[in-house]
Amino acid sequence: MKKALAELIGTFVLVFFGCGSAVFAGDQAGMLPLGIAFAFGLAIVAMAYGIGPVSGCHVNPAVSLGAWIAGRMNTRDLGIYVVAQVIGAILGAAALYVILSGQIGAGPVTGLGQNGWGEGYQGGYGVGAAFLFEVLATFIFLVVILGSTHKLAPTGFAGLAIGLTLTAIHIVGIRITGVSVNPARSLGPALLIGGQALSQLWLFIVAPFIGAALAGLLFRLGILEGKA
Repeated sequence: MKKALAELIGTFVLVFFGCGSAVFAGDQAGMLPLGIAFAFGLAIVAMAYGIGPVSGCHVNPAVSLGAWIAGRMNTRDLGIYVVAQVIGAILGAAALYVILSGQIGAGPVTGLGQNGWGEGYQGGYGVGAAFLFEVLATFIFLVVILGSTHKLAPTGFAGLAIGLTLTAIHIVGIRITGVSVNPARSLGPALLIGGQALSQLWLFIVAPFIGAALAGLLFRLGILEGKA
């Protein structure tokens, strides 16, 4: 229960601050894309040190899948983590929705920082480019996570390395897909916004899982696993 609650809170914070930076700040004060990138990255850094000692701060079903494939968590915990992460993401998106709905004189809520691709979304990249980016970005993200949390890695720096990597991924990819690398982060906003965000959700589940699985497999096979 402690791990589940930690993952729920951590994923809530990631969605609330990361997606919230896009929703509330938009392009004000240089928020696009650098500010949004740092909002996601700093949220991960904060949660890594806040809930890391409890659950390891996955806050991402793709991270949990990669850790499971790498042999670093059992199947029971994988299921518990994913359920908690999904609930946390939905609650985070719901909190944003409620706050946005309270803006005086505003119309219906149409944006919660949802991911997407195609004409009319960010840079207008096609499905192939979006899919490839999400696979590669998630693969790189998992390599950093699994490497920096290895028993041979310097202690105390994993949270910083992971947060900075997520920041860099957002700097590169916001114009492509808005950056997912996290099925839960994509699911929360898509469920509440519906429409195109929901119809395109499959990509932000499948592609991150593929990238995470590839990274986890390299560690499981010992190709990237350090030796004492």
